[in-house]
Amino acid sequence: MKLRDNIIWITGASSGIGEALAYEACRRGAKVIISARRESVLNEVKSKCSHPENVMVLALDLEKTEDLTSKVDEAQKLFGKVDILVNNGGLSQRSLTRDTGLDVDERLMKINYIGSVGLTKAALPEMLKRGSGHIVTVSSMVGKFGTPMRSSYAATKHALHGFMDSLRAEEARNGLVVTMVCPGFVATDVSKNALTGDGTAQGTMDTQTATGIQPDEFARCMADAIENDTPEIAIAGFKEKLGLFLTRFCPSLFRKLVQKMAVT
Repeated sequence: MKLRDNIIWITGASSGIGEALAYEACRRGAKVIISARRESVLNEVKSKCSHPENVMVLALDLEKTEDLTSKVDEAQKLFGKVDILVNNGGLSQRSLTRDTGLDVDERLMKINYIGSVGLTKAALPEMLKRGSGHIVTVSSMVGKFGTPMRSSYAATKHALHGFMDSLRAEEARNGLVVTMVCPGFVATDVSKNALTGDGTAQGTMDTQTATGIQPDEFARCMADAIENDTPEIAIAGFKEKLGLFLTRFCPSLFRKLVQKMAVT
C-alpha cells in the first residue's frame, strides 16, 4: 500500500519514531493523523510537516482504554477512513526484574499491549468491510529476545508479536496486511521516558540509545516497509541483528552471551 493519497494514523507521534514517520509520510503524499497525549506538541509537529494542510491532530492517551473505540470513530471521521494504523505509542523500562513493582508491569502492559490491541480491534471492522487495511505495529528487538533491565517491556512486545501474527493469519485472505517493525537502538528520548522499578521515569539517555539510528533514517526504512507490505522488519544496527541471528540459529550461544551483558 503506497502512502500517497492514503490515510495513515500514527500514535506516539509527538516525538521520536512517530514524529519522524509523520514527516516522512507527509513528504510521500499521505494524509496523516497524528496522536499522542499532548495536543500542543502535536500541533508543533503538524506545523513542521511539509504539507500541514494534510495533517490532522487527535489527542490520545493509550492508558485510557475505555476511550479507544470512540477515538477510532473520531479518527475515521477526520478523512473519512483510516487506511493504515501505526501502533507506535508506548513506554520502555529500565530496571531489574527483582526491583520492578507489579504496578509497573501492569502499566506497561496496559499502554503497550492493551492500548495497541484496543485500537486495532476497533479499527478492524471498517477495514474488513472495505476489504483492505494495514496494521503496522512498532515492536522492538526485545520483542524477539529478552535482555537485562527490560523484562516487563520485553513481555509487552512479545505479546504484541503473538497477537499480530495470529491476526495476520486470520485476516490476510480478507485484505488485511499486518507489519511488525522491530527497532534496535534509535536516537530518541525512549530511554529518558523509560520507567524504573518504582514507576518513575529514568530521566537520562542511554549511551547505546544516543548513538543509535537517527529517527529520520529509521522513518525512511519504515515507510519503505509499509509501502512494500513487509510482514516483519528489523531496523537495527549490526549487534542487534547479530543477536536476532544467534537467538534463532545458535540459541545456547546467545543465552551465554546475553547473561554476560552489562546490567545497564
